[in-house]
Amino acid sequence: MTARRVAVIGAGPAGLAAAAAALRAGAEVTLVDAAEQPGGQYHRMPPDAFRTRPRHGRRDFDRVLGHPRCAWWAETSVWTLERAEPGEAPRVHVLRGPADGDGRDRFVLEPDALVLASGAHDRVLPFPGWELPGVFTAGATQALAKGERLAVGDDVVIAGSGPFLLPVAASLLEAGSRVLEVLEANPAATVLRGWARRPWELAAQGGKAAELAGYAALLARHRVPYRTGRAVVEARGDGRVEEAVTARLRADWSVLPGSERTVPADAVCVSHGFSPQLELPVAAGCALTEGDRFVRVDDDQLTSVPRVYAAGEITGIAGAPAARAEGLLAGWLAAGGAPAAPESRRARLRRDQGRAFAARLAAAHPIGAAWTGWLRPGTVVCRCEETTYGALRDAADDPAGGAPRVVKLGTRAGLGPCQARICGPTVAELLARPANPHHRPIAQPIRLGELAAPDEKEQE
Repeated sequence: MTARRVAVIGAGPAGLAAAAAALRAGAEVTLVDAAEQPGGQYHRMPPDAFRTRPRHGRRDFDRVLGHPRCAWWAETSVWTLERAEPGEAPRVHVLRGPADGDGRDRFVLEPDALVLASGAHDRVLPFPGWELPGVFTAGATQALAKGERLAVGDDVVIAGSGPFLLPVAASLLEAGSRVLEVLEANPAATVLRGWARRPWELAAQGGKAAELAGYAALLARHRVPYRTGRAVVEARGDGRVEEAVTARLRADWSVLPGSERTVPADAVCVSHGFSPQLELPVAAGCALTEGDRFVRVDDDQLTSVPRVYAAGEITGIAGAPAARAEGLLAGWLAAGGAPAAPESRRARLRRDQGRAFAARLAAAHPIGAAWTGWLRPGTVVCRCEETTYGALRDAADDPAGGAPRVVKLGTRAGLGPCQARICGPTVAELLARPANPHHRPIAQPIRLGELAAPDEKEQE
């Protein structure tokens, strides 16, 4: 019997696990990622260190990438998925080559099954001055520190919500920055209430507890204060960040008057959770959960589209261990592995534990509804098009043209290079109107010359 052809999109923890499981089940695997090296953000390291420095998971990389039935396509962007006939997996259209290089080649993959593990990116809520040079997302900060050993600043304030702020602080300290403080926007009562709910479930997350203890010890050693119920509500500077204004927040994230404090800093790193990258699942026709937040999957990680599986952050933000478990299950079943096999049962158990952790994470680090009180009329909301909060509200309040499409066209919010990937959820929330910023026939930028090039090549 001919081996199944499985395409895995994304080489982070979920994608690597999916590829490994599909290979064990006997499939021929094509693993695709836009990065030069596998591992995603979680395993990111400098290119030279990747080849020589021992690290957890490196042997797994070698077993997958060196397998005779695995084709590793690095620096490859999936720019669209073409829906196939009923019962068949979508055709995968890719561009091979550096994203900023010339002469990229177009290929089309026609797999028997598809595993989507495209991950997520930081969500950052706007505040006055967030468009200044020197304001970074926490993910970009960590990517530079881990991947290039570059510090974004000498004196850095880290702010936002969620445990991801801690490894970012650790990466900056290792890169030589002085971390002035780490600010969690939710008050201590909210954080403790979320993590203390159903405490017996924490027994399955012993590794997370040890990791948290390690970060706490590192911050204490470097005398970095960790403050809850406080956020950066403004960045100031002449041409770049020179100081950050922080303030105490109530539980709903409204600012407590008189609590503002100015901190001299040359960099501010912010993250208010994550937004899953849903462009490819939406292009494939996958149904989303309520509120269009994540990809809806069944107990086998199968989406609403036959032969299309999903794993990792696009199904819920639960951390790398849960992403690996979902990837193992998705890859095994996509390759035709037995649903009742011991591997499937173990993966389901770890996946369910990860989902419980995700629910706890969401309860401990929610986004307060009153954050919009930080904004002023001149605050930039869409950085690509420099659309301000005042312009957005004026367009929305116009009785003659307040429809969502008219507001979008009139203000240009979401029409810039990022195509609403960054500002889309924020604009929808500010307008109090449902919107799906992920519906794009072209998921990644492609040059007109590349699009007009001769017919795509079949998979090598």
